[in-house]
Amino acid sequence: MTAHASFPNGASQAGAPSSGIVALALPVTDPLAVYARLATLPRSFLLDGGAADPTRARYSYIGAAPYAWVEYEGGVATVDGQPADGDALAVLDGVLSAGRASLGEGGWPEDLPPFKGGAVGFLGYELGGQLETLPPPRAQGIALPDMAVGLYDRVVAIDHVGCRAWVLSSGLPEPDAGLRRARAEAGAREWLDLLTAPADASLSGAAPPTGDGPLLAAPGWRAGWSRAEHEAAVARTVDYIAAGDIYQANITQRFLGALMPGVTPLDLYRRLRGRAAAPFSAVLDLGAGAGGAGRAVVSVSPERFLALDAAGGVETRPIKGTRPRDPDPARDAALAAELLASPKDRAENLMIVDLMRNDLSRVAVVGSVAVPTLCGLESYRTVHHLVSVVTARLKPGLGAIDLLRATFPGGSITGAPKIRAMEIIHELEPARRGPYCGSVLWLGWDGAMDSSIIIRTLAVAGDIVVAQAGGGIVADSDPAAEYEESLVKARALLTALDPAMGWPPAVADVESEAA
Repeated sequence: MTAHASFPNGASQAGAPSSGIVALALPVTDPLAVYARLATLPRSFLLDGGAADPTRARYSYIGAAPYAWVEYEGGVATVDGQPADGDALAVLDGVLSAGRASLGEGGWPEDLPPFKGGAVGFLGYELGGQLETLPPPRAQGIALPDMAVGLYDRVVAIDHVGCRAWVLSSGLPEPDAGLRRARAEAGAREWLDLLTAPADASLSGAAPPTGDGPLLAAPGWRAGWSRAEHEAAVARTVDYIAAGDIYQANITQRFLGALMPGVTPLDLYRRLRGRAAAPFSAVLDLGAGAGGAGRAVVSVSPERFLALDAAGGVETRPIKGTRPRDPDPARDAALAAELLASPKDRAENLMIVDLMRNDLSRVAVVGSVAVPTLCGLESYRTVHHLVSVVTARLKPGLGAIDLLRATFPGGSITGAPKIRAMEIIHELEPARRGPYCGSVLWLGWDGAMDSSIIIRTLAVAGDIVVAQAGGGIVADSDPAAEYEESLVKARALLTALDPAMGWPPAVADVESEAA
Protein backbone atom coordinates (compact mmCIF):
# COMPACT_ATOMS: atom_id res chain seq x y z
CA MET A 1 0.00 0.00 0.00
CA THR A 2 1.32 3.41 -0.91
CA ALA A 3 2.00 6.12 1.62
CA HIS A 4 -1.00 8.22 2.56
CA ALA A 5 -0.46 11.89 1.70
CA SER A 6 -2.71 14.53 3.28
CA PHE A 7 -3.46 18.04 2.10
CA PRO A 8 -3.20 20.90 4.61
CA ASN A 9 -7.01 21.01 4.97
CA GLY A 10 -7.08 17.33 6.01
CA ALA A 11 -8.46 15.98 2.73
CA SER A 12 -6.39 13.10 1.41
CA GLN A 13 -5.02 12.72 -2.08
CA ALA A 14 -7.77 10.14 -2.56
CA GLY A 15 -10.25 13.00 -2.65
CA ALA A 16 -9.16 14.05 -6.13
CA PRO A 17 -12.03 14.77 -8.56
CA SER A 18 -11.31 11.63 -10.62
CA SER A 19 -12.77 9.40 -7.91
CA GLY A 20 -15.37 11.68 -6.36
CA ILE A 21 -14.40 10.36 -2.91
CA VAL A 22 -13.40 12.83 -0.18
CA ALA A 23 -11.19 11.35 2.55
CA LEU A 24 -10.31 13.07 5.82
CA ALA A 25 -7.72 11.56 8.16
CA LEU A 26 -9.30 10.50 11.48
CA PRO A 27 -7.15 10.22 14.64
CA VAL A 28 -9.39 7.48 16.15
CA THR A 29 -8.67 3.82 15.30
CA ASP A 30 -10.88 2.03 17.86
CA PRO A 31 -13.90 0.70 15.93
CA LEU A 32 -16.06 0.41 19.05
CA ALA A 33 -15.38 4.01 20.05
CA VAL A 34 -16.31 5.20 16.55
CA TYR A 35 -19.43 3.05 16.45
CA ALA A 36 -20.53 4.23 19.89
CA ARG A 37 -20.79 7.75 18.41
CA LEU A 38 -22.46 6.78 15.12
CA ALA A 39 -24.84 4.23 16.69
CA THR A 40 -27.07 7.13 17.70
CA LEU A 41 -27.79 7.75 14.00
CA PRO A 42 -30.38 5.69 12.08
CA ARG A 43 -29.52 2.28 10.60
CA SER A 44 -25.92 2.27 11.75
CA PHE A 45 -23.52 -0.57 11.03
CA LEU A 46 -20.17 -1.85 12.25
CA LEU A 47 -18.09 -4.34 10.24
CA ASP A 48 -15.37 -5.08 12.78
CA GLY A 49 -11.99 -6.42 11.70
CA GLY A 50 -10.44 -5.48 15.02
CA ALA A 51 -8.52 -8.74 15.23
CA ALA A 52 -6.03 -7.11 12.80
CA ASP A 53 -5.40 -10.26 10.77
CA PRO A 54 -3.84 -8.85 7.58
CA THR A 55 -5.27 -11.62 5.37
CA ARG A 56 -8.86 -11.66 6.64
CA ALA A 57 -9.52 -8.86 9.11
CA ARG A 58 -7.28 -5.91 8.38
CA TYR A 59 -10.06 -3.32 8.09
CA SER A 60 -13.10 -2.14 10.01
CA TYR A 61 -15.92 -0.08 8.51
CA ILE A 62 -18.55 1.97 10.33
CA GLY A 63 -21.47 3.90 8.85
CA ALA A 64 -24.96 5.24 9.49
CA ALA A 65 -27.82 7.24 7.98
CA PRO A 66 -28.03 5.57 4.53
CA TYR A 67 -29.45 7.66 1.70
CA ALA A 68 -31.48 4.68 0.42
CA TRP A 69 -32.83 1.50 2.05
CA VAL A 70 -33.69 -1.70 0.20
CA GLU A 71 -35.69 -4.56 1.74
CA TYR A 72 -37.23 -7.78 0.50
CA GLU A 73 -40.04 -9.37 2.48
CA GLY A 74 -43.11 -11.40 1.62
CA GLY A 75 -42.11 -11.62 -2.04
CA VAL A 76 -41.91 -7.83 -2.48
CA ALA A 77 -38.80 -5.67 -2.87
CA THR A 78 -39.02 -2.08 -1.65
CA VAL A 79 -36.79 0.98 -1.88
CA ASP A 80 -37.40 3.43 0.96
CA GLY A 81 -40.68 1.63 1.65
CA GLN A 82 -41.99 1.87 -1.91
CA PRO A 83 -42.51 -1.32 -4.00
CA ALA A 84 -39.98 -1.81 -6.79
CA ASP A 85 -40.09 -4.00 -9.88
CA GLY A 86 -37.76 -7.01 -10.02
CA ASP A 87 -36.43 -9.59 -7.63
CA ALA A 88 -34.45 -8.65 -4.53
CA LEU A 89 -30.97 -8.80 -6.06
CA ALA A 90 -32.06 -7.03 -9.25
CA VAL A 91 -33.50 -4.13 -7.25
CA LEU A 92 -30.37 -3.92 -5.10
CA ASP A 93 -28.20 -3.99 -8.21
CA GLY A 94 -30.20 -1.17 -9.77
CA VAL A 95 -29.84 1.14 -6.77
CA LEU A 96 -26.14 0.38 -6.42
CA SER A 97 -25.51 0.81 -10.15
CA ALA A 98 -27.16 4.23 -10.10
CA GLY A 99 -24.71 5.44 -7.46
CA ARG A 100 -21.78 3.87 -9.30
CA ALA A 101 -22.80 5.59 -12.54
CA SER A 102 -22.91 8.98 -10.80
CA LEU A 103 -19.37 8.55 -9.49
CA GLY A 104 -17.92 7.20 -12.74
CA GLU A 105 -15.87 4.10 -13.39
CA GLY A 106 -12.28 5.36 -13.20
CA GLY A 107 -9.80 6.91 -10.82
CA TRP A 108 -10.51 4.80 -7.73
CA PRO A 109 -7.90 5.62 -5.08
CA GLU A 110 -5.48 2.79 -4.32
CA ASP A 111 -4.12 4.15 -1.04
CA LEU A 112 -7.38 3.66 0.87
CA PRO A 113 -9.12 0.53 2.25
CA PRO A 114 -11.11 -1.59 -0.21
CA PHE A 115 -14.57 -0.32 0.86
CA LYS A 116 -15.10 3.40 0.31
CA GLY A 117 -18.89 3.47 0.55
CA GLY A 118 -21.74 1.63 -1.14
CA ALA A 119 -24.15 -1.06 0.02
CA VAL A 120 -24.06 -2.73 3.46
CA GLY A 121 -26.59 -5.18 4.88
CA PHE A 122 -27.60 -8.81 4.97
CA LEU A 123 -29.14 -11.48 2.78
CA GLY A 124 -31.26 -13.96 4.73
CA TYR A 125 -31.08 -17.71 4.16
CA GLU A 126 -34.58 -17.87 2.66
CA LEU A 127 -33.56 -15.46 -0.09
CA GLY A 128 -32.15 -18.60 -1.71
CA GLY A 129 -35.73 -19.45 -2.65
CA GLN A 130 -35.59 -16.60 -5.18
CA LEU A 131 -32.53 -18.05 -6.84
CA GLU A 132 -33.50 -21.75 -6.94
CA THR A 133 -36.77 -23.72 -6.99
CA LEU A 134 -37.38 -24.53 -3.32
CA PRO A 135 -40.37 -25.12 -1.00
CA PRO A 136 -42.02 -21.93 0.27
CA PRO A 137 -40.56 -20.57 3.52
CA ARG A 138 -42.15 -21.63 6.79
CA ALA A 139 -44.44 -19.18 8.56
CA GLN A 140 -42.67 -19.37 11.92
CA GLY A 141 -39.44 -17.48 12.43
CA ILE A 142 -37.93 -14.25 13.66
CA ALA A 143 -39.74 -11.18 12.27
CA LEU A 144 -36.97 -9.92 9.99
CA PRO A 145 -37.00 -9.44 6.20
CA ASP A 146 -35.21 -11.78 3.78
CA MET A 147 -32.94 -8.90 2.75
CA ALA A 148 -32.12 -5.50 4.24
CA VAL A 149 -29.41 -3.32 2.69
CA GLY A 150 -28.59 0.38 3.01
CA LEU A 151 -26.75 2.62 0.54
CA TYR A 152 -24.16 4.62 2.49
CA ASP A 153 -22.52 7.77 1.13
CA ARG A 154 -20.36 8.20 4.24
CA VAL A 155 -18.27 5.56 6.04
CA VAL A 156 -15.39 5.45 8.47
CA ALA A 157 -12.62 3.06 7.37
CA ILE A 158 -9.96 1.84 9.81
CA ASP A 159 -6.74 0.09 8.80
CA HIS A 160 -5.67 -1.93 11.84
CA VAL A 161 -2.31 -2.93 10.39
CA GLY A 162 -1.38 0.62 9.38
CA CYS A 163 -3.03 2.12 12.49
CA ARG A 164 -4.82 4.71 10.32
CA ALA A 165 -8.41 5.79 9.84
CA TRP A 166 -10.42 8.00 7.48
CA VAL A 167 -13.84 9.52 7.09
CA LEU A 168 -14.84 8.78 3.48
CA SER A 169 -17.66 10.62 1.74
CA SER A 170 -19.03 10.40 -1.81
CA GLY A 171 -21.73 13.09 -1.73
CA LEU A 172 -24.35 10.75 -3.15
CA PRO A 173 -27.17 10.77 -4.11
CA GLU A 174 -26.62 14.32 -5.42
CA PRO A 175 -26.52 13.95 -9.25
CA ASP A 176 -24.66 17.16 -10.10
CA ALA A 177 -20.86 16.64 -9.91
CA GLY A 178 -20.05 20.04 -8.44
CA LEU A 179 -22.81 19.95 -5.86
CA ARG A 180 -21.96 16.34 -5.04
CA ARG A 181 -18.36 17.33 -4.32
CA ALA A 182 -19.52 20.08 -1.98
CA ARG A 183 -21.91 17.67 -0.25
CA ALA A 184 -19.12 15.09 0.14
CA GLU A 185 -16.77 17.63 1.73
CA ALA A 186 -19.43 18.93 4.10
CA GLY A 187 -20.49 15.42 5.09
CA ALA A 188 -16.94 14.26 5.76
CA ARG A 189 -16.20 17.35 7.85
CA GLU A 190 -19.43 16.90 9.87
CA TRP A 191 -18.48 13.35 10.86
CA LEU A 192 -14.87 14.28 11.56
CA ASP A 193 -16.07 16.94 13.99
CA LEU A 194 -18.54 14.51 15.58
CA LEU A 195 -15.92 11.80 16.05
CA THR A 196 -13.20 14.06 17.44
CA ALA A 197 -15.35 16.11 19.83
CA PRO A 198 -14.76 15.51 23.57
CA ALA A 199 -16.85 12.62 24.88
CA ASP A 200 -17.92 11.29 28.24
CA ALA A 201 -16.99 7.77 29.31
CA SER A 202 -20.29 6.32 28.07
CA LEU A 203 -19.09 6.78 24.47
CA SER A 204 -15.88 4.80 24.98
CA GLY A 205 -15.63 1.52 23.13
CA ALA A 206 -14.37 -0.29 26.22
CA ALA A 207 -16.57 -0.89 29.27
CA PRO A 208 -20.18 -1.94 28.59
CA PRO A 209 -22.67 0.12 30.63
CA THR A 210 -24.72 -3.07 31.19
CA GLY A 211 -22.01 -4.60 33.41
CA ASP A 212 -21.61 -8.38 33.56
CA GLY A 213 -25.15 -9.34 34.54
CA PRO A 214 -27.74 -11.08 32.37
CA LEU A 215 -29.11 -9.26 29.32
CA LEU A 216 -32.08 -11.63 29.12
CA ALA A 217 -35.28 -11.54 31.13
CA ALA A 218 -36.36 -14.68 33.02
CA PRO A 219 -36.40 -17.55 32.22
CA GLY A 220 -33.39 -16.84 29.99
CA TRP A 221 -32.65 -18.94 26.93
CA ARG A 222 -35.13 -21.55 25.70
CA ALA A 223 -34.21 -24.29 23.26
CA GLY A 224 -36.41 -24.52 20.17
CA TRP A 225 -36.52 -28.31 20.34
CA SER A 226 -35.42 -31.07 22.67
CA ARG A 227 -32.24 -33.09 22.45
CA ALA A 228 -34.30 -36.05 21.30
CA GLU A 229 -35.86 -34.00 18.48
CA HIS A 230 -32.47 -32.73 17.34
CA GLU A 231 -30.98 -36.21 17.36
CA ALA A 232 -33.99 -37.56 15.45
CA ALA A 233 -33.46 -34.92 12.74
CA VAL A 234 -29.79 -35.91 12.48
CA ALA A 235 -30.72 -39.59 12.27
CA ARG A 236 -33.25 -38.85 9.52
CA THR A 237 -30.58 -36.94 7.59
CA VAL A 238 -28.25 -39.95 7.87
CA ASP A 239 -31.07 -42.08 6.46
CA TYR A 240 -31.34 -39.73 3.46
CA ILE A 241 -27.59 -40.06 2.93
CA ALA A 242 -27.80 -43.85 3.09
CA ALA A 243 -30.63 -43.76 0.53
CA GLY A 244 -28.45 -41.78 -1.88
CA ASP A 245 -30.40 -38.49 -1.73
CA ILE A 246 -27.45 -36.40 -0.54
CA TYR A 247 -23.88 -36.62 0.68
CA GLN A 248 -24.24 -34.03 3.43
CA ALA A 249 -26.73 -31.58 4.97
CA ASN A 250 -26.39 -28.89 7.63
CA ILE A 251 -28.91 -29.28 10.47
CA THR A 252 -29.31 -26.47 12.99
CA GLN A 253 -31.21 -25.67 16.17
CA ARG A 254 -32.46 -22.40 17.67
CA PHE A 255 -32.35 -20.82 21.11
CA LEU A 256 -34.68 -17.95 21.99
CA GLY A 257 -34.74 -15.34 24.72
CA ALA A 258 -36.35 -12.03 25.67
CA LEU A 259 -34.02 -9.04 26.04
CA MET A 260 -34.22 -6.90 29.15
CA PRO A 261 -35.53 -3.36 28.55
CA GLY A 262 -32.99 -0.91 27.19
CA VAL A 263 -30.49 -3.46 25.84
CA THR A 264 -29.03 -2.18 22.55
CA PRO A 265 -27.31 -3.95 19.64
CA LEU A 266 -24.03 -2.37 20.82
CA ASP A 267 -24.55 -3.90 24.29
CA LEU A 268 -25.00 -7.31 22.69
CA TYR A 269 -21.96 -6.91 20.49
CA ARG A 270 -19.71 -5.80 23.32
CA ARG A 271 -20.61 -9.00 25.15
CA LEU A 272 -19.96 -11.23 22.14
CA ARG A 273 -16.73 -9.48 21.16
CA GLY A 274 -15.33 -10.02 24.63
CA ARG A 275 -15.93 -13.76 24.43
CA ALA A 276 -15.68 -14.74 20.78
CA ALA A 277 -14.04 -12.07 18.62
CA ALA A 278 -13.84 -13.13 14.98
CA PRO A 279 -12.66 -11.64 11.69
CA PHE A 280 -16.14 -11.16 10.19
CA SER A 281 -17.85 -9.61 13.20
CA ALA A 282 -20.69 -7.17 12.55
CA VAL A 283 -23.50 -5.09 13.99
CA LEU A 284 -26.39 -4.13 11.68
CA ASP A 285 -29.01 -1.85 13.22
CA LEU A 286 -31.90 -2.34 10.79
CA GLY A 287 -34.20 0.31 12.22
CA ALA A 288 -37.83 -0.27 13.12
CA GLY A 289 -40.00 -2.82 11.38
CA ALA A 290 -43.63 -2.48 10.35
CA GLY A 291 -44.82 -2.72 13.94
CA GLY A 292 -42.32 -0.17 15.20
CA ALA A 293 -40.06 -2.70 16.96
CA GLY A 294 -36.31 -2.40 16.60
CA ARG A 295 -34.43 -4.95 14.50
CA ALA A 296 -30.76 -5.94 14.42
CA VAL A 297 -28.21 -8.56 13.43
CA VAL A 298 -25.20 -8.97 15.76
CA SER A 299 -22.52 -11.39 14.55
CA VAL A 300 -19.09 -12.76 15.45
CA SER A 301 -18.72 -14.96 12.40
CA PRO A 302 -15.32 -16.50 11.62
CA GLU A 303 -16.30 -17.51 8.08
CA ARG A 304 -15.86 -15.62 4.83
CA PHE A 305 -18.49 -16.41 2.20
CA LEU A 306 -17.21 -14.53 -0.87
CA ALA A 307 -14.66 -11.82 -1.46
CA LEU A 308 -14.48 -10.11 -4.87
CA ASP A 309 -11.86 -7.53 -5.74
CA ALA A 310 -12.36 -4.78 -8.31
CA ALA A 311 -10.28 -6.75 -10.86
CA GLY A 312 -12.56 -9.81 -10.64
CA GLY A 313 -10.58 -12.01 -8.25
CA VAL A 314 -12.81 -14.25 -6.08
CA GLU A 315 -12.09 -16.04 -2.79
CA THR A 316 -14.30 -18.19 -0.57
CA ARG A 317 -13.24 -19.81 2.73
CA PRO A 318 -15.68 -22.58 3.74
CA ILE A 319 -15.49 -23.91 7.30
CA LYS A 320 -16.29 -27.55 8.08
CA GLY A 321 -14.94 -29.29 11.16
CA THR A 322 -14.90 -27.96 14.74
CA ARG A 323 -13.30 -28.80 18.09
CA PRO A 324 -13.51 -26.82 21.35
CA ARG A 325 -10.48 -24.98 22.72
CA ASP A 326 -9.01 -26.17 26.03
CA PRO A 327 -7.19 -24.00 28.61
CA ASP A 328 -4.54 -26.71 29.01
CA PRO A 329 -2.02 -26.18 26.15
CA ALA A 330 -1.29 -29.89 25.73
CA ARG A 331 -4.94 -30.82 25.60
CA ASP A 332 -5.67 -27.90 23.27
CA ALA A 333 -2.94 -29.03 20.87
CA ALA A 334 -4.28 -32.58 21.01
CA LEU A 335 -7.77 -31.37 20.07
CA ALA A 336 -6.36 -29.42 17.12
CA ALA A 337 -4.37 -32.47 15.97
CA GLU A 338 -7.46 -34.66 16.32
CA LEU A 339 -9.42 -32.28 14.11
CA LEU A 340 -6.72 -32.19 11.45
CA ALA A 341 -6.60 -35.99 11.35
CA SER A 342 -10.36 -36.62 11.52
CA PRO A 343 -11.56 -38.53 8.39
CA LYS A 344 -15.17 -37.42 9.03
CA ASP A 345 -14.34 -33.71 9.33
CA ARG A 346 -12.01 -33.78 6.34
CA ALA A 347 -14.69 -35.54 4.28
CA GLU A 348 -17.24 -32.86 5.25
CA ASN A 349 -14.83 -30.13 4.26
CA LEU A 350 -13.92 -31.73 0.94
CA MET A 351 -17.58 -32.11 -0.04
CA ILE A 352 -18.19 -28.40 0.50
CA VAL A 353 -15.02 -27.46 -1.36
CA ASP A 354 -16.30 -29.46 -4.35
CA LEU A 355 -19.70 -27.78 -4.08
CA MET A 356 -18.15 -24.30 -4.01
CA ARG A 357 -15.89 -25.16 -6.95
CA ASN A 358 -18.98 -26.19 -8.87
CA ASP A 359 -20.92 -23.03 -7.93
CA LEU A 360 -18.01 -20.75 -8.84
CA SER A 361 -17.50 -22.49 -12.17
CA ARG A 362 -20.89 -21.15 -13.28
CA VAL A 363 -19.50 -17.60 -13.39
CA ALA A 364 -15.71 -18.06 -13.40
CA VAL A 365 -13.21 -17.98 -16.24
CA VAL A 366 -12.63 -21.56 -17.39
CA GLY A 367 -9.60 -23.03 -15.63
CA SER A 368 -9.38 -20.28 -13.00
CA VAL A 369 -10.98 -22.17 -10.07
CA ALA A 370 -8.27 -23.37 -7.67
CA VAL A 371 -7.90 -24.67 -4.09
CA PRO A 372 -4.73 -23.16 -2.59
CA THR A 373 -5.60 -24.46 0.92
CA LEU A 374 -7.46 -27.68 1.71
CA CYS A 375 -8.45 -28.41 5.33
CA GLY A 376 -6.18 -25.86 6.99
CA LEU A 377 -6.41 -25.23 10.73
CA GLU A 378 -7.71 -21.90 12.07
CA SER A 379 -8.04 -21.36 15.82
CA TYR A 380 -10.29 -18.85 17.58
CA ARG A 381 -10.90 -18.06 21.21
CA THR A 382 -13.43 -20.85 21.79
CA VAL A 383 -12.99 -23.29 18.86
CA HIS A 384 -10.62 -24.80 16.30
CA HIS A 385 -11.91 -25.00 12.70
CA LEU A 386 -10.93 -26.74 9.49
CA VAL A 387 -10.94 -24.08 6.76
CA SER A 388 -10.31 -24.43 3.04
CA VAL A 389 -9.66 -21.67 0.49
CA VAL A 390 -11.12 -21.70 -3.02
CA THR A 391 -10.23 -18.99 -5.54
CA ALA A 392 -11.41 -18.06 -9.03
CA ARG A 393 -11.58 -15.20 -11.54
CA LEU A 394 -14.95 -13.80 -12.56
CA LYS A 395 -15.81 -13.83 -16.27
CA PRO A 396 -15.54 -10.42 -17.97
CA GLY A 397 -18.80 -8.50 -17.90
CA LEU A 398 -20.06 -10.15 -14.70
CA GLY A 399 -20.16 -8.58 -11.25
CA ALA A 400 -20.93 -9.16 -7.58
CA ILE A 401 -24.66 -9.73 -8.11
CA ASP A 402 -23.96 -12.42 -10.72
CA LEU A 403 -21.56 -14.07 -8.26
CA LEU A 404 -24.18 -14.05 -5.52
CA ARG A 405 -26.83 -15.51 -7.83
CA ALA A 406 -24.51 -18.42 -8.67
CA THR A 407 -23.49 -19.28 -5.12
CA PHE A 408 -26.00 -18.08 -2.50
CA PRO A 409 -26.58 -19.46 0.10
CA GLY A 410 -23.15 -20.87 0.88
CA GLY A 411 -22.51 -24.59 0.62
CA SER A 412 -21.02 -24.90 4.11
CA ILE A 413 -24.42 -24.22 5.69
CA THR A 414 -26.60 -26.09 3.19
CA GLY A 415 -25.07 -29.35 1.99
CA ALA A 416 -24.36 -31.36 -1.12
CA PRO A 417 -26.01 -31.57 -3.55
CA LYS A 418 -27.20 -28.13 -2.48
CA ILE A 419 -30.83 -28.07 -3.67
CA ARG A 420 -31.77 -31.49 -2.30
CA ALA A 421 -29.99 -30.68 0.97
CA MET A 422 -32.00 -27.45 1.26
CA GLU A 423 -35.24 -29.40 0.66
CA ILE A 424 -34.34 -31.76 3.50
CA ILE A 425 -33.43 -28.85 5.79
CA HIS A 426 -36.87 -27.36 5.05
CA GLU A 427 -38.52 -30.68 5.94
CA LEU A 428 -36.67 -31.20 9.21
CA GLU A 429 -36.19 -27.71 10.70
CA PRO A 430 -39.41 -26.27 12.19
CA ALA A 431 -38.86 -22.56 11.44
CA ARG A 432 -37.32 -20.17 8.94
CA ARG A 433 -33.64 -19.54 9.54
CA GLY A 434 -33.93 -15.81 8.79
CA PRO A 435 -30.54 -14.07 8.74
CA TYR A 436 -28.81 -17.19 10.09
CA CYS A 437 -26.85 -19.00 7.38
CA GLY A 438 -27.32 -16.02 5.07
CA SER A 439 -24.65 -13.37 4.58
CA VAL A 440 -23.57 -9.98 5.94
CA LEU A 441 -21.93 -8.11 3.07
CA TRP A 442 -20.61 -4.89 1.64
CA LEU A 443 -20.62 -4.00 -2.06
CA GLY A 444 -18.43 -1.08 -3.10
CA TRP A 445 -18.80 1.56 -5.77
CA ASP A 446 -15.85 0.05 -7.68
CA GLY A 447 -17.46 -3.41 -7.96
CA ALA A 448 -15.60 -5.05 -5.06
CA MET A 449 -17.43 -7.06 -2.39
CA ASP A 450 -16.76 -8.95 0.82
CA SER A 451 -19.19 -11.09 2.76
CA SER A 452 -19.52 -13.50 5.66
CA ILE A 453 -21.53 -16.60 6.37
CA ILE A 454 -23.92 -15.61 9.18
CA ILE A 455 -22.98 -18.02 11.96
CA ARG A 456 -22.24 -17.24 15.64
CA THR A 457 -24.96 -14.60 15.35
CA LEU A 458 -27.86 -13.05 17.26
CA ALA A 459 -30.96 -11.92 15.36
CA VAL A 460 -33.16 -9.36 17.14
CA ALA A 461 -36.75 -8.27 16.50
CA GLY A 462 -38.29 -6.19 19.28
CA ASP A 463 -37.38 -7.90 22.55
CA ILE A 464 -36.97 -11.35 20.93
CA VAL A 465 -33.41 -12.54 20.34
CA VAL A 466 -32.53 -15.76 18.53
CA ALA A 467 -29.24 -17.67 18.45
CA GLN A 468 -28.68 -20.71 16.25
CA ALA A 469 -26.03 -23.39 15.77
CA GLY A 470 -25.61 -26.58 13.82
CA GLY A 471 -23.27 -28.75 11.83
CA GLY A 472 -22.76 -30.77 8.71
CA ILE A 473 -24.23 -34.28 8.80
CA VAL A 474 -22.51 -37.05 6.82
CA ALA A 475 -22.90 -40.83 6.54
CA ASP A 476 -21.04 -41.68 9.76
CA SER A 477 -22.45 -38.83 11.88
CA ASP A 478 -23.46 -39.79 15.40
CA PRO A 479 -26.63 -37.95 16.50
CA ALA A 480 -25.45 -37.52 20.10
CA ALA A 481 -22.06 -36.18 19.01
CA GLU A 482 -23.70 -33.77 16.55
CA TYR A 483 -25.94 -32.41 19.29
CA GLU A 484 -22.91 -31.83 21.52
CA GLU A 485 -21.04 -30.10 18.68
CA SER A 486 -23.93 -27.70 18.15
CA LEU A 487 -23.77 -26.75 21.83
CA VAL A 488 -20.02 -26.12 21.58
CA LYS A 489 -20.73 -23.66 18.77
CA ALA A 490 -23.65 -21.98 20.58
CA ARG A 491 -22.27 -21.76 24.10
CA ALA A 492 -20.24 -18.56 23.69
CA LEU A 493 -23.34 -16.78 22.36
CA LEU A 494 -25.67 -18.08 25.01
CA THR A 495 -23.44 -17.49 28.03
CA ALA A 496 -22.54 -14.00 26.80
CA LEU A 497 -26.15 -12.88 27.33
CA ASP A 498 -26.94 -15.15 30.28
CA PRO A 499 -23.68 -15.82 32.19
CA ALA A 500 -25.33 -17.83 34.98
CA MET A 501 -27.52 -20.00 32.76
CA GLY A 502 -28.02 -23.69 33.37
CA TRP A 503 -26.70 -26.12 30.81
CA PRO A 504 -28.08 -27.32 28.47
CA PRO A 505 -30.90 -24.76 28.04
CA ALA A 506 -34.40 -25.88 28.93
CA VAL A 507 -36.99 -26.61 26.23
CA ALA A 508 -39.98 -24.28 26.01
CA ASP A 509 -42.85 -23.40 23.67
CA VAL A 510 -41.56 -20.80 21.17
CA GLU A 511 -44.70 -20.14 19.13
CA SER A 512 -44.70 -16.51 20.30
CA GLU A 513 -41.71 -15.90 18.04
CA ALA A 514 -43.79 -16.32 14.87
CA ALA A 515 -43.86 -13.24 12.65
